[in-house]
Amino acid sequence: MALTLYDTANGISLRLLTSQDTQSYLDLIQVTRVPYQAVEPVRENDFYTLNAQTRRIEDRVKAAEEGTGYQFGIYTIKDSLLIGQVSINNVVLGVANYADMGYFIHPDYQGGGRMTAAVKLAVAYGFRALKLNRIQAAVLPTNKGSQRVLEKNGFQVEGTARKYLKINGKYQDHQIYAVLAEDLDELATN
Repeated sequence: MALTLYDTANGISLRLLTSQDTQSYLDLIQVTRVPYQAVEPVRENDFYTLNAQTRRIEDRVKAAEEGTGYQFGIYTIKDSLLIGQVSINNVVLGVANYADMGYFIHPDYQGGGRMTAAVKLAVAYGFRALKLNRIQAAVLPTNKGSQRVLEKNGFQVEGTARKYLKINGKYQDHQIYAVLAEDLDELATN
């Protein structure tokens, strides 16, 4: 499935990751391993290998083909560098019609609006192409940068999920944020 989304004002594009991206993706997660340790699950060393990431990306490609998840790489338009990832996961259609969102960006590219722009593109894809009703994200209460990214994209805090995910070796509370398709429709008309 070839698909590329652009935000030229912020100099980024989103493209579904493929097996050709494995080395670049491995390089990216190796660079972010230490800076994001406090907000990520503990991973075994073999997670940071080419074989593990090849299998992981192959699984994500299959999920996109099945319509259950989409892993987008965030690229610079200028030089096509892979600088981050935003994903729409756990897609549930039918009466639920929602998905979970996750994202990260290379520390050198934080603070320039790129992550906010990438989430905006992915949310638009979720609502327009996938016809989702709801996209949700779980964020550590201490992760103020991630909270700002979500809030700038119309996400609202819905509450706290106690001991929701095992992050940095222990189960931690997360704030649950969500945006509805109708929320963005209301923002567009105001």
